Amino acid sequence: MENSTSATKTISLESYGITNATVRYQLTPDELHEETISKGQGVEASSGALAVNTGEFTGRSPQDRFIVKDAITEDKVWWGNINIPFESDKFDALYKKVTNYLSGKEIYVRDSYACADPNYRLNIRVITEYPWSNQFAYNMFLRPTDVELDNFTPEWTVINAPGFMAVPDEDGTRQHNFAILDFTRKIALIGGTGYTGEIKKGIFSALNFILPVFHNTLPMHCSANVGEEGDTAIFFGLSGTGKTTLSADPNRRLIGDDEHGWTNENTIFNFEGGCYAKVINLSEENEPDIYKAIKRGAILENVILDEKGDVDFSDISITQNTRVSYPIEHINNIQVPSVGENPKNIFFLTADAFGVLPPISKLTPGQAAYHFISGYTAKVAGTEAGVNEPMPNFSACFGAPFMPLHPTKYAEMLSAKMKENGVNVWLVNTGWTGGPYGIGSRMKLKYTRAMITAAMRGELGEMSEENFHIHSVFGVAQPRQCPGVPTEVLSPRQTWNNDAAYYEKAHQLANAFKENFKKFQEFANDEILKGGPLV
Repeated sequence: MENSTSATKTISLESYGITNATVRYQLTPDELHEETISKGQGVEASSGALAVNTGEFTGRSPQDRFIVKDAITEDKVWWGNINIPFESDKFDALYKKVTNYLSGKEIYVRDSYACADPNYRLNIRVITEYPWSNQFAYNMFLRPTDVELDNFTPEWTVINAPGFMAVPDEDGTRQHNFAILDFTRKIALIGGTGYTGEIKKGIFSALNFILPVFHNTLPMHCSANVGEEGDTAIFFGLSGTGKTTLSADPNRRLIGDDEHGWTNENTIFNFEGGCYAKVINLSEENEPDIYKAIKRGAILENVILDEKGDVDFSDISITQNTRVSYPIEHINNIQVPSVGENPKNIFFLTADAFGVLPPISKLTPGQAAYHFISGYTAKVAGTEAGVNEPMPNFSACFGAPFMPLHPTKYAEMLSAKMKENGVNVWLVNTGWTGGPYGIGSRMKLKYTRAMITAAMRGELGEMSEENFHIHSVFGVAQPRQCPGVPTEVLSPRQTWNNDAAYYEKAHQLANAFKENFKKFQEFANDEILKGGPLV
């Protein structure tokens, strides 16, 4: 951690083209907290956390995320509406405009790093216009010691200028905000948006290219924890599926809640030094770890405070995407360092609002790759304008917006690691049972926890007809028995009490899977293609 000596050190930004700036280098969280309040950019909540409003943007803007197309990326990146190409000369011109904008200002600089495994460490310099953006970088990236700072050489640079507005016709952007990765210059350039998630997701996206291309290491959008026996479990899942909740297990130590790498040495390492959790409808009863982490040093984003400084977590008048960032040390039961070994179980979490997927099922390597590429969950009525009934939502590799390579590249790496290490992969439906959304009910959390615990303990039995039933539509193996879970809950068809209605809905979802997979099938091998629905 920084002390007063490191906080008094200063550096020059002239090599970046930023001149005559007042550089505030490596300020402590307390100093950044006070700077934010003194500048009128935030207030202190009753918990001691800093509360800020990120302005116009309260979430990522995927259509304004670009990658510079050059000799490094041209033949490797999967170009399209997720990875949008940006011209190199346009980047140079825009970079110069941003650095000119920052020149003469008070600027906050933080040296930090990503990747808890020292063999993959990525040194990062974060240059920000606002103090609270710099505190976010302190929370979310790993924190060098004073000795490490004395010899620190940044490899990547994040330049964050929320107050700079691009001119699309001049600068090549879609609108005034942008987040651009340049792999040759090793720069993440962010402007026109105060949403802090762009800072961490920029580096996450960079690592999703760097690790597989240069280190043959699989990057994953997942949470991870480790048990008393040293076994690591990995949880993939889109927003609302329970990724953070289910990895926060009192009997297991948290490695991290969002971004990890899986090495050739069969270790799992956290990219980050903190957590960035949604706080919509947060309660101490349901999410005690996150609730207690909201204290001095944490940053609340876009929440509503009352006159006492208490947060109304149910108030979504600014956004449904209310957030908190905090150093991982705010969680009690953590793995130090954030590295695990011996991964034994992978859980793909989906909130199936159609109510047809089994609450837990075991996947073959081909099925695992198919479901990984698909990245399925469902949107329910009311979550978005125009959504009046359940709608399938697919996000490749459970993190499509951050994947520069073709999804099948990551899926093939996952399959190979599964086979090589004998890892079990489970599809877990945390969504609806007894019927679709509006008719059935949400799967009880205690049942989901019991099923995950049983899977990790090997209590669901070896693969056999006696222990597992093969689902007639999706082909996955659903267990017939599970400690602590009523037998009828394990069979989604039985919970419906209407076979015709169940199979009609199951075929509807299976067809949605197949339609979504059409854009991947020419790149997928036979094993992956056979992992899809049977119909």
